[in-house]
Amino acid sequence: MNTEKPSFGALDDVRVLYSAVEIAAPTAAAIMGEWGADVTWMENIWTGDSMRDTKWVKEMERRNMRSLSIHPFTSEGKEVLLRLIKDTDIFIEASKGPVWKRKGITDEQLWEVNPSLVIVHVSGFGQWGDSSRINTAAYDLTVAAYAGLIAQNGSPEQPMNIAPYGADYFNALMIISASLAALHKSRLTGQGESIDVAMYETILRVGSYYLMDYLNEGITYPRPGARHQNLCAIGEWECKDGFIGLCVYGVPQNKYLLETIGLGDLWGTDDYPEDTSALWLDSPQADLIQRKLEKYLKTQSKFEVEKDFSAHKIAAQVVNEFDDLLRDPHVKDRECFIEWDNAQGKRVKGLNTFPKFTNNPGGFWRPMPALGADSREVLERAGFSAEDIERFKESGNIRFDGE
Repeated sequence: MNTEKPSFGALDDVRVLYSAVEIAAPTAAAIMGEWGADVTWMENIWTGDSMRDTKWVKEMERRNMRSLSIHPFTSEGKEVLLRLIKDTDIFIEASKGPVWKRKGITDEQLWEVNPSLVIVHVSGFGQWGDSSRINTAAYDLTVAAYAGLIAQNGSPEQPMNIAPYGADYFNALMIISASLAALHKSRLTGQGESIDVAMYETILRVGSYYLMDYLNEGITYPRPGARHQNLCAIGEWECKDGFIGLCVYGVPQNKYLLETIGLGDLWGTDDYPEDTSALWLDSPQADLIQRKLEKYLKTQSKFEVEKDFSAHKIAAQVVNEFDDLLRDPHVKDRECFIEWDNAQGKRVKGLNTFPKFTNNPGGFWRPMPALGADSREVLERAGFSAEDIERFKESGNIRFDGE
C-alpha cells in the first residue's frame, strides 16, 4: 500500500503518535488523520489492537494511519519511541491510570527529547487520585455508570447506557479538542503540555445539564424513558407507521400543538397564557396534554406529522432506521458515505470525513494496514539504519508484518 501521505487537510503539518486500543483515543487519532494529520498507530507485538477482532468497523476507524507493532517498555521499544517522539507533535496513550510512568516512561523524559510535545494520557479515572480507583479497569459503560450518566437514562425501573459506546465517542472528541488546544499554545510558546483525560470527567460534563439542578437545589429528575424529564411534547412518540422524535418548544409552536390535538381552548387561559413558551410537566393540564398527544399521533403517519409540524416551525423528525438513512436524498446530496478498497482489495462502504472544511477538506488516503505492516517504513523515516532495524527484528520487540 501507499505509505507516503499526500498533502491535504487542516492538520497537514501535524504528526500524531498514539498507543491505545478500541475506541476513544484511536477514534480521536483517526479523525485527526481524516483532517490531514500524519498518524502512526502503535500496536502490541502479539495480537495488536483489539479493534482488529471486529469485521467492518476497523476498516473505518483505522484508515489513514500506519501500523508500528512494538513493545514500548523494552529497551529497544524505548529507543524507538524516543526517536519517534523527536518529530511528533501529539502523543496519545490510553491505559489504566499512570501505567507509562510506572513503566519508566515519564512526561519529563519525553520532553527532554521534544520540549514542545503535547502528551495526552487517557484513562477511565485519571493519572492521580484514589489509588484503588485510578488503577481500576474502565470501559465506556463503566465510566458512564460512575459519572451518573446511566442513572439519568432509561426507564424508572431500569437505568440504561447510551449505546453504542457514547462515552467512548464523547471522549474521542474531548481528546481532539484538548490536543489541538494544547498544540496551539505549544506552537506559540515552545513549551509542551501534558493532558490528563479522565474519561468519567468528560461524562460528568456531558451529563451536567441536570446535575447543576441537583448541585444547587437538590433536584433529581426521574429517568425519562422515551419522554422528557420535565417538559411535555418532547421525546419519542409512536405513530401508526413508526416513531417520530418531537421537540415542541416556543410560543407559536405550543399554540399550534394544543390546537392540533384538540386542546386549543387551553391556550390563553391562566394555566397556559398566550406567552407560554414551555409546557412544563408540573403544569395543571400536563397529563391531559401528554395523553391527547399520544392518542393523536397513533392515528397519524409519521411522515405527515413531520411535514405538518415542520411547516409550523416545530422540530419534528421521523426516527430513521439505517435503510432510511441510505435512501434519504439529503444524506446522498451531502455525500455522507464513501467507498474504498481495503488492504485485501475488498470493497468497503463507510462514513465520509466530517465536518466539511471549505478550504482544507479532509480526505481518505489509505485503508487500514495489517499489524506491523509499516514498522520498517516508520523506522526508516525516523532515521534508523538497516543494521538497527535488523537488531530490532532479532530482539522480537518490534514486529514486521510478513517478514
